[in-house]
Amino acid sequence: MKAQWIAVAAVVLVLAVGVTLGLKLHPEIFPVQVGSTAPNFVATDVATGKPVSLADYKGQVVLLNVWATWCEPCKVEMPSLEQLQKDLGPKGLKIVAVSVDAGGSRPVRAFAQEMGLTFRILHDPSGTIERIYQTTGVPESFVINRAGKIEKKVAMADDWSSTVNEDLVRRLLAQQG
Repeated sequence: MKAQWIAVAAVVLVLAVGVTLGLKLHPEIFPVQVGSTAPNFVATDVATGKPVSLADYKGQVVLLNVWATWCEPCKVEMPSLEQLQKDLGPKGLKIVAVSVDAGGSRPVRAFAQEMGLTFRILHDPSGTIERIYQTTGVPESFVINRAGKIEKKVAMADDWSSTVNEDLVRRLLAQQG
């Protein structure tokens, strides 16, 4: 009988340790997903050289795009991001594209100029944003509402100027924080 109680206590102890570790490691175990709070990050604005964080956009609707200049699907996606910027930027949408290219920001800045991009381009050569957002590749995008929650996550190139995406952003812009 005593051995059974010892076994039960050991199982309870293992479960308690497991639950504690699970809660502590939650961000590392579970991916950033729709409904979760968008993690803060810091990257460098390629136009100004100054640090920018997601916290700078508190209370705003943000389309966060993680990309790289060498990524062909990223190149295909950029014109639709620019179109969405032209359509909904004046209404309050903030598009923030974070390049994870290694090295300096000069090639990233040149790419943005060549593509005629008018939305904010940031650079994170360390790839910290990839770890924070647990991305699986590039491009990967997150639509973030005024409350800082992720409304949509897309782990591939998308047509951001499509009716579905425009309607989502318009709905989020119409909501008050």
